[in-house]
Amino acid sequence: MFRRKFISALLLAAFVLPTAALARGGAVYQAPKETIDKIKEEGMKNSQVMETLSYLTNVIGGRLTNSPNMKRANEWTRDQMTKWGMQNAHLESWGPFGRGWELKRFSAQVSAPYSFPLIAYPKAWSPGIAVAPPAPAPDPKGKKSKMDAPTPPPSTVVTSDVVLFDAKTEADYAKYKGQLKGKIVLMSDVREIKADFDGYGTRLGDKELLAMANAPDPASVQRPTGGQPNMAAMQSRLERFMNGIKRTKFLIEEGAALVVDNSGNGSGGTIFVSAASVAADVPANPMDFFTQKRLQPWDKEAESKMVPQMTVATEDYNRLVRMIQAGEKVQMTVDLAVQYHDEDTMAYNTVAEIPGTDPTLKEELVMLGGHMDSWHSGTGATDNAAGVAVAMEAARIIQTLGLKPRRTIRVALWSGEEQGLFGSSNYVKQHFGEMIGGPNIFGIPQPNAPKPELKKGADYDKLSAYYNLDNGTGKIRGVYTQGNSEVWPIFRAWLAPFADLGATTLTMQNTGGTDHLSFDRIGLPGFQFIQDEIEYDTRTHHSNQDVYDRIQPDDMKQAATIMAAFVYQTAMMDEKMPRKAMR
Repeated sequence: MFRRKFISALLLAAFVLPTAALARGGAVYQAPKETIDKIKEEGMKNSQVMETLSYLTNVIGGRLTNSPNMKRANEWTRDQMTKWGMQNAHLESWGPFGRGWELKRFSAQVSAPYSFPLIAYPKAWSPGIAVAPPAPAPDPKGKKSKMDAPTPPPSTVVTSDVVLFDAKTEADYAKYKGQLKGKIVLMSDVREIKADFDGYGTRLGDKELLAMANAPDPASVQRPTGGQPNMAAMQSRLERFMNGIKRTKFLIEEGAALVVDNSGNGSGGTIFVSAASVAADVPANPMDFFTQKRLQPWDKEAESKMVPQMTVATEDYNRLVRMIQAGEKVQMTVDLAVQYHDEDTMAYNTVAEIPGTDPTLKEELVMLGGHMDSWHSGTGATDNAAGVAVAMEAARIIQTLGLKPRRTIRVALWSGEEQGLFGSSNYVKQHFGEMIGGPNIFGIPQPNAPKPELKKGADYDKLSAYYNLDNGTGKIRGVYTQGNSEVWPIFRAWLAPFADLGATTLTMQNTGGTDHLSFDRIGLPGFQFIQDEIEYDTRTHHSNQDVYDRIQPDDMKQAATIMAAFVYQTAMMDEKMPRKAMR
């Protein structure tokens, strides 16, 4: 017990207590205590964050990029921020992205040797099932009616034998040749599930926070020489991916009716499911995967290169495999009806502002946001209606209190994040600039890419900082500073009033996979907050359990309050947020 308290004291002393630290030769700006107290009062006692989150999840639902639900979320958030008094609320297009996709009807069950329902979900952008109706019986008298009946539409229901497809070699593929037409095909192996003795939910403890606080600047970490880190692992992963493409192509050519895989994670009926696979030619060298242009499932041309696909919860999937391995003849009945939307291939971010009041600084920007798109099997609560609701609530707090920021505060709610940070990266390109050449936005080296070169946009020098939230429902514990040591004295002072709410840690570490990277890549200060894990990776991230009931309300209130304080103080500083050197 003493050691735990001692570590906590060290954390507070080293990383959050107010100090006389200076930023760029001047004193760190801190809002008056009474202003911070008002922000805390409004954020913790008068919060509307859960009402916002409930509407996005329970009413609108899942928000796949370019789907009707995503467009509805764009419009609702725009209108809601306008209602709160924010200005210039609008939808800002980017793209073209591709077609939208909407699930119209779905059910799946085993129908022989006996019936039982399956916990399953189709993959995003999967084609629907289309079974041609049987040809009409000929008139026994050889006569035709004066008005032939119209041809009925294809059925969306298939009942067929279930086949376990276990092909790893060319000889295996030959064995299945001509055997899969009209069949429902299982693609995955059995996945072992072990008892969970530790529980799904976790919070960051003192040990983990101290390790983060002591982490070195990522730029100072010695990287493997030769330019080929983890090449063996990368090659193996790519070969597995290529084999998946090859199998998909084979199943289309063989005329399979439906492809089924095992949830790659989760138990107890939790399904982790994302996008459908598209068949493609397999390159002789898997590393060519990086340089070849590939069809994505949202491309209209991809429809003919996909077979209907769904993911089944592991307990049900394992049972199907074991029944077949025991010699049982299994049949399944699946109803899958979908609708593609090609009427508008552009996608949209929602943007709104609190105008700055300083005659000189009002042209400068402080931004905050998170991605509003989600996957489709849940309602996108922790990924990432939580971040959207927190960003909106942070802006509402500032607006409701009548605070007068010197710089303009701009909320941006992104789409296309799940497909590759598309919404934020296109926005950054349109407004601030882009990096030509070098690694991609995820830091992956691109073969034969030219030397990185920054091409600045018109507003590059106007942005002070961007703050992002996208790690689930957990409370804010601090900030990833992305290797920017100059912001430490500033953030240290700003975290101090929130030590009692558990926000105490700064780390030089980077964190990846979300929209602040679009800013960071071109040298603009973009920050993601450190959050408690809760059940993010174990239960909710990209799963059918990503729903409102998994949200922690007090954590959401705390996060919105801290984000409001950070954004407001950034907007009030004499200077913009320090920028790290381009690397």
